[in-house]
Amino acid sequence: MTTAEQQLFIAGTYTDGTGTGRAEVVSPATGEPVGSFPLPAAADLDTAVTAAHAAQRAWARVNVWERAALCHRIAAELDARRAELARLQTLEQGKPLAESVADVTEAAQLFRLHAEDAVRLNGETLLSRDNNKRMFTFHRPVGTWGIITPWNFPLLMFAEFAAPGLATGNALVVKPPANTPLTVLRAMEALVAAGLPEGLVSVLPGDGVFGDALVRHPGIHAVGFIGSSATGAKITAAAGLKRSLMECSGNGPLVVLADADVEAAARAAVDGAYPCAGQVCCATERVVVHAEVHDAFVEAVLRESERVVLGDPFDEKTLLGPLNNEGVAAKMDRHLADARERGARVLRGGRRRPGMPTDLYYEFTVVDGVPEDSLLAKEESFGPVVPVITGRDEDELLRIANDDALGLQGAVFTRSMTSAFRFMEEMAVGQVMVNESNNWWDINMPFGGAGGRGTGWGRIGGKWTLMDMTDTRTGVISL
Repeated sequence: MTTAEQQLFIAGTYTDGTGTGRAEVVSPATGEPVGSFPLPAAADLDTAVTAAHAAQRAWARVNVWERAALCHRIAAELDARRAELARLQTLEQGKPLAESVADVTEAAQLFRLHAEDAVRLNGETLLSRDNNKRMFTFHRPVGTWGIITPWNFPLLMFAEFAAPGLATGNALVVKPPANTPLTVLRAMEALVAAGLPEGLVSVLPGDGVFGDALVRHPGIHAVGFIGSSATGAKITAAAGLKRSLMECSGNGPLVVLADADVEAAARAAVDGAYPCAGQVCCATERVVVHAEVHDAFVEAVLRESERVVLGDPFDEKTLLGPLNNEGVAAKMDRHLADARERGARVLRGGRRRPGMPTDLYYEFTVVDGVPEDSLLAKEESFGPVVPVITGRDEDELLRIANDDALGLQGAVFTRSMTSAFRFMEEMAVGQVMVNESNNWWDINMPFGGAGGRGTGWGRIGGKWTLMDMTDTRTGVISL
């Protein structure tokens, strides 16, 4: 199968489905077509869900060690296809090739990790007030999951659901986004080669209308989503009382206290802003700096930013590739225009680079004097930008850090353990990095937002995802 003529993957088979027409995928780096795929129809969704139900009932009865063995085989098949999948992902997504290689590697590692997690997903024995009763808990798969993944990490975020879902006995019907579906569709070849039971996973890329149909389908028992908070709100409204695992938008912050290692903080701020062109939910987004170290920090950021080379994502020297789509680029334009109007100073970048193959190459940007009420501070920009906000003392820095509707991941730079623990406990985010980039992540850590902060619920990573994708069942035996 050529890249240009990719098919849907439904009920164990590559097929054109029953829809009419094809959608084209265009490279953000060159503006040229990368490939195309058939548009799925409602009947294709029905076929996928029906097949998933039949396959899942059998899969749930398979010994967990056999399910784990499948995941290990999938990991090996992904490793064997690393170069091909990484190249395809860079073509359709635009991120530097080295990042795509890392994504495929981590996707394979996720299948290995969750294989081992699954065989250790133990229940517990509970004490009863009745001496004639014995109580215990264990985990059972929820059933068929409808999975909606984003365009910034096409393969990795597919694996974040597929690995724990398969390891725990679930089936999945997956909707990747229409602008980056090719890598996941191609990756299904690895799952088939590993021995994936027919019907257990289907992949039907489409638009928001198709995603809504997936979420509302009566045969879908649970919904997994990674993407924007705005889309997440629509999904939860449509899903109703179905089980859901939601990982949505983030907006920093990275906090630099007066006693911080300023050079390390500046390096971390830059390192958190350019990967995937800043299109990462835990990217730098906002930097809140103590006034005493503000000048030194900004100077250090400008020095560090000189190493961020913007260019062809297949060039080994490139660290910053194009943005994926016009919507993100337009948001960057809008946020920076608003910041300028409110008195912020653009010290570096702040525009699309002229003379590039497409209009999606955005210069690495540093903005100082960002007002707290600006769009750059209040909304997730999702681009390669380091916005600097200044505070006078620790209390104000913490207030600014928490003055946001999105509480996904934060960071604090300090030499004080007292301050470190204060920010870990009081910063309203799901994870706090101490003296590390806001963008740091590990596949074995529970990743997700703080409750009630617009970033969803549940955790991606480690044993926590397996617990979210299973029901805790209680058994009570009368003697």
